[in-house]
This record gives sequence, C-alpha cells and structure tokens, in this order.
Amino acid sequence: MAVAIDQPVADFEAPATSGQTVSLAGLKGKQVVIYFYPKDSTPGCTTEGQGFRDQYAAFKAANTEVFGVSRDSLKSHENFKCKQEFPFELISDKDEAICQLFDVIKLKKLYGKEYMGVDRSTFLIDKDGVLRQELAWCEGAGACGSGFGCGSGTEQGLILSAPVRALSRASPLPHWTLFA
Repeated sequence: MAVAIDQPVADFEAPATSGQTVSLAGLKGKQVVIYFYPKDSTPGCTTEGQGFRDQYAAFKAANTEVFGVSRDSLKSHENFKCKQEFPFELISDKDEAICQLFDVIKLKKLYGKEYMGVDRSTFLIDKDGVLRQELAWCEGAGACGSGFGCGSGTEQGLILSAPVRALSRASPLPHWTLFA
C-alpha cells in the first residue's frame, strides 16, 4: 500500500552509501526528507542533489535528515555522491521496494517511447514517522529539491525556513517549512 499524507509510513530498510543501511524506524525522533530521482549524474538529478547539498546545514539545524533515492547501484551512488560532495546518503533501491511504497514509479515518455521510470518526488516525514508533505516535479521551477532555500522567493521552488513549528502551503508552489 502506498504512503498517504498524515499517515504513518511503513518501515523500510535499504542499502545506502558509506556502507550504511537506512531504516525509517532508526530515524525516529528526526524529520526525514526523502527525494526520489531518476538517475545519477544526469543534469536534472545533479541540480536537484546540489540544492539539497547547498542547504544541508539548514536541514541539520532543523533536526532533519536528507536521503536521495534512485534505482542506481551503490557503486554509481558512491561516485555521484563523491563527485558532487553530497553530505547526505544516497539509497539504492534496485528492487524498487521503496519506490513502490512511495508510488513514484510512473509511465513516462521520451522521444515517443513509453517506459516505467522514477517520477521526481520529494517527501517530508515528521519525527514520529508520519508523512506530512509530498511534492512532485514542478515544471518551470527547476528541480524542486534545489528549491529548498533557493530561487527568487516563494514563487519558485521550495523555501526552507528553520526553526519553525509548522508546515504551510502558502504560495502557488508549495512553501515548506520544517519543524525545529
């Protein structure tokens, strides 16, 4: 069963970079941002990851862990993480279990060819393991992940504001804030 807003997210365990195994249960007490992206080292996915990297200190200050997820191998993830100097871990979901849990495998079309691929999406899970926000790819706003704290204001991407006490959706594109 796929995740739903304001509902607990089922625990999962998956291999990640730096030899880690990530489990949602092991992250209780912290907020978690999970962003799904199609492929390591591609322009859009690189830009998205760089946005999270550039705002990582603000996420940490808001007691929030960040994880990127794709179907790429751990070796590919390690290379991508190292090259881009990501301070957060990348989760390898080769069997698509986490992608299916978050319902991000969608029918896509490229040059007239249809295929099943990862839909760029970002999720915010609170410190109790409850899904609080979901954001799918925003055309025209750049990589939504890179919008955490970037862009020219609330009209573009996501804005990280910490420390705060609530989540809000106050602009044409979601305006996310994180619990302190």
